[in-house]
Amino acid sequence: MELVHYPDPVLRGRAEPVAEFDDQLKVLADEMIKVLRVITGLGLAAQQVGVARRVVLVAPDAESGHEIVLVNPELIRTEGWEEAEEGCLSFPGIFVRIGRCTRVWVRYHDLQGNPRQMEAEGVLARAVQHELDHLDGRLLVDRMSAVQRVAQRRRLRELEDRYEQRRNQAGARTVPDKRASP
Repeated sequence: MELVHYPDPVLRGRAEPVAEFDDQLKVLADEMIKVLRVITGLGLAAQQVGVARRVVLVAPDAESGHEIVLVNPELIRTEGWEEAEEGCLSFPGIFVRIGRCTRVWVRYHDLQGNPRQMEAEGVLARAVQHELDHLDGRLLVDRMSAVQRVAQRRRLRELEDRYEQRRNQAGARTVPDKRASP
């Protein structure tokens, strides 16, 4: 399982709700946790690993095993507002000031399908909101002001070019070379 980078189309889609709380869901969560541990982020949405399902995880601290998996999460209440620097694993090297609520309440299901509710504040609240954005196809670039987009234009273009190169290389490996045919 690999991290997906902007502008991969899977990041733009709306994630599908999870209907079955089965072993496949647990495997997805375990794989996402492994990815998050390697890249040491604060959170990860399933879409960021190429899976369009409503599953996110957040890491309230740097301790391994403390990750919280939220299945079909819904933001039910918010308080406060602040702007702070924010980045995204799918936008490596880009950090911008983004406004977010300082305290949030989220309703979700755990991996067994049990309904849960979580209150988060500070950096954890920011991470939860960021990951919930991913589930609806809303990206860091969408939250940037026009000035921020201009300032990040070169880096965004580099990500777009890298994506196109990977796509073309993958296509070149799977398309037979017609010149070799008699």
